[in-house]
Amino acid sequence: MKLLICFVILISLGGTQTPFSNTVEKKPLEDSRELQLQDMLVLILLPNMQDKLEEVYSNVFSVPGQPDIYPYFVDVKHTERVNGFRGFDLLITLDVHPTIGPHIPVGEDVFTYRISPYGVELKEFEHLRGPNKNDVPPNYQDLLK
Repeated sequence: MKLLICFVILISLGGTQTPFSNTVEKKPLEDSRELQLQDMLVLILLPNMQDKLEEVYSNVFSVPGQPDIYPYFVDVKHTERVNGFRGFDLLITLDVHPTIGPHIPVGEDVFTYRISPYGVELKEFEHLRGPNKNDVPPNYQDLLK
C-alpha cells in the first residue's frame, strides 16, 4: 500500500515542484494522466480525511459519519518533494469541501499530508469555515446539534 501511494505520487508530480491549482477558472476540461493519478491519490487518502472530519465535526453533527467527502470536491492545491529530485518524501495539500445530504456544502478544510516510505502522516489540518446553520436547508437542520 505504501509503495502504491509513493508510486502514484511520483508519477503525478512528473518531477516538478510546481503547485497545481484547481480553481473554478482552471478546472480541467478533459482527462489527463496527471488528473487520473491525482484522483487515485485522493481516493487513497479519502478514508484518512473522512476520519479526521468526523472527529472535527463531531460537536456539530448529531449523526455519526457526517459530513461526507466526495472526491470531486477535493482539489489538489500543492505538491512538493521535501528532499529534492527523486526523493520519496513528499507533501501534498488538499482543499476539501465536505457535504451533507445531496451535496449540501457545509464547510472548507485544508489537509497537508506527508507521504514517505514510512507511511502517510497528517502534518497539518486547517478548518477554514462552516458549517453555517443558515446555509443548511430546513429539512436537514436535524443533522445539526
